[in-house]
Amino acid sequence: MTEKVLFTGKTHNTNGRDGGARSSDGQLDIKMKEPHPAAENLFGAAWSACYMGAIELAASQRHVKLPEGIAVDAEIDLNLDAGSFFLRARLNVSVPGVDRAVARELIDAAHGICPYSKATHGNIDVVTNLV
Repeated sequence: MTEKVLFTGKTHNTNGRDGGARSSDGQLDIKMKEPHPAAENLFGAAWSACYMGAIELAASQRHVKLPEGIAVDAEIDLNLDAGSFFLRARLNVSVPGVDRAVARELIDAAHGICPYSKATHGNIDVVTNLV
C-alpha cells in the first residue's frame, strides 16, 4: 500500500477570555471563550463538510447527478455518565431532488467513505437520518 497525505490541517487553540482557534492557512479564525460548546460545533461542522464530499463521491461512483442544495445538519451531543464524558451524533442529511431510495443508498455509502465516519465507527453512537 502506498499512502499519500492529501492534506494536513494545522490549528492553534488558546483558552481564556480571548481564547480561540486559528488554522495555519487562515481559513479558520474564530473566538472561543470556552471550549464547550465550541468543540462539539467545530466537530459537527468538519464532519458535515467531509460527509457532503463523501456523498458527492458516492454519487459520482454510481453516476447519480446531484442537484445543488444537499445539506448535512450535524448534532453532536456531549454526554456525562458516571463521571465519564462521551459523544453521540446525528447526521440529518437532505438530498433534494433525488429518489429517496437512491438518496438513502448515497448517505449509507458516504458513511463508509467519510474519514470522520470511519474514525468514529464503533466509538460513538451515530445515526444518519434522511430528511
